[in-house]
Amino acid sequence: MVDGPRGTCWTEQVVRTNISDGTVRSDPLGTPEVLRRLRGKLIVSCQALPHEALHGSALMAAMARAVVEGGAAAVRCNSPEDITAVTETVPVPVIGLWKDGTDGVYITPGVAHAVAVAEAGAAVVAADATDRPRPDGSAFADLVAAAGRRGVPVLADVATVREGAAAVRAGAAAVSTTLSGYTPETAARGGPDAGPDMELLSALVAEVRVPVIAEGRIAEPGQVAEALDRGAWAVVVGGAITRPDQITRRFAAALRTDGADGAEDDAP
Repeated sequence: MVDGPRGTCWTEQVVRTNISDGTVRSDPLGTPEVLRRLRGKLIVSCQALPHEALHGSALMAAMARAVVEGGAAAVRCNSPEDITAVTETVPVPVIGLWKDGTDGVYITPGVAHAVAVAEAGAAVVAADATDRPRPDGSAFADLVAAAGRRGVPVLADVATVREGAAAVRAGAAAVSTTLSGYTPETAARGGPDAGPDMELLSALVAEVRVPVIAEGRIAEPGQVAEALDRGAWAVVVGGAITRPDQITRRFAAALRTDGADGAEDDAP
């Protein structure tokens, strides 16, 4: 099992969580307060890319307000502009990132990106912590240090247990399963019909002594419950809540296309 950042062994206390089976799990005392507040909670990812209809900081801020009204304990969002708009709109922590590009390491890929995310107001910086080379030549530890100098902890988005353990050694305050299925090594776990990587979640919980956040292809409330049962500190849900095009496609795919079911009568 991997100790806390920079080789410092976590001191632990045991607390009862809201896991549905009543399991008692250890709670590392070194966890930043902002992450402590998210234990057992729902985080909603509010993101829209430039080609999507809801792209724009004002729209993302409105989306963030809606999900917080629905019970989200934190919001994950992309770009300094969206981070600033969301932090000015909702009273919950913002997990910020900056997607730059579409290939390789593009989630907060460099030190400058992490600094910009922190200075935009993010309470936590999320960044790719996979084994792949960073475009600015930096190490993940450099990014962690830059955010840390600004008082902001880093959430490591990983695809494997090995990467999660390495991220903790580099100083990550928490790890997430975000990138499982999105790297060459883990591509077989992804795809349009794949569900969340619960096995990676369980393995990370067993391996590292920092919070492990479940994220990636979580589309059903039952999957949220399963993730908590497996020891997830918190759960991130994205497109299943905040991407109307994806939600609509799921419903449309379930409809008969011959018109025999009278679906047109459903219009107001």
